[in-house]
Amino acid sequence: MQKVIVIGCPGSGKSTFSRALSKKMGLPLYHLDLMKWNADKTTVERPVFLERLSAVLPLEKWIIDGNYGSTMEWRMEHCDTVFFLDFSTEDCLDGIEMRMGKERPDMPWVEMEHDKEFEDYVRAFNTVQRPSILELLEKYKEKDIIILKNRAQVDEYLDLY
Repeated sequence: MQKVIVIGCPGSGKSTFSRALSKKMGLPLYHLDLMKWNADKTTVERPVFLERLSAVLPLEKWIIDGNYGSTMEWRMEHCDTVFFLDFSTEDCLDGIEMRMGKERPDMPWVEMEHDKEFEDYVRAFNTVQRPSILELLEKYKEKDIIILKNRAQVDEYLDLY
């Protein structure tokens, strides 16, 4: 396990899991949200985002945390391990609620209020985005793919190290 991507619905705990895995495995951690977002909640131009990501992919070791469907296959091509946090919608909504108002090292701002559009995205994730993720996982089945279904499984996995 040298090149790892961590994917899953927002609120599933990708960043929290990635930080813990990075600490246990000694792998450098890169958050896609920090590559994409500015502190004022605007995004960088796509070429800037792609340039930032392309600077990480050739490195010898990394964990890349985040979904960003437009670059997911590119990251799968370069990784050796995929963690898919395949949580229920309710677990993800709970995760978003738990992080509200907290500083996070994976985001350049503190979320202070509910965002209905974002919550609607989370509600639709398992129906809309999840099938594409499963197709990619099947396409790249030679990778080491670990699917964790809830926070207890995440904790159990991390306890192995």
